[in-house]
Amino acid sequence: MDDVTVARALHVLSIVLWIGGVALFDAIERRFAWQARIWTVLAGLTGLYMLARLDLWDRFRYAAYWWMHAMIAVWLLFTVVLFVAEPLFLHRWLLARATAKPQATFRLLEWLHWVWLILGLVTVAGAVASTHGLLLFE
Repeated sequence: MDDVTVARALHVLSIVLWIGGVALFDAIERRFAWQARIWTVLAGLTGLYMLARLDLWDRFRYAAYWWMHAMIAVWLLFTVVLFVAEPLFLHRWLLARATAKPQATFRLLEWLHWVWLILGLVTVAGAVASTHGLLLFE
């Protein structure tokens, strides 16, 4: 069995579950948090594995592979929020803000989730289109 095929399948599966969870976050927030951490770690590990195994580092020099930059940016932002910001201060700040301004806090969280969802979907669409020959910015 081809190790890169397995890594790619796990990578795509983790992205689907992660991005899908962001879309449903409002309805299942508490149950999704631990899953988000697992899928985020798995996405990072499999992505790094494929970068190293296929020696794709040079792609970061070309605008045509913008989606690879976007993958890392979205992953890094989400990872920092999940593993650093939320445990250190974000959870407490949101609880305090929600107590004082529940509607405004909900709107802020909803807006942030929509932004993350759109960024994730654009990145996934760009990656799929690119790997099938549609390279923008050549």
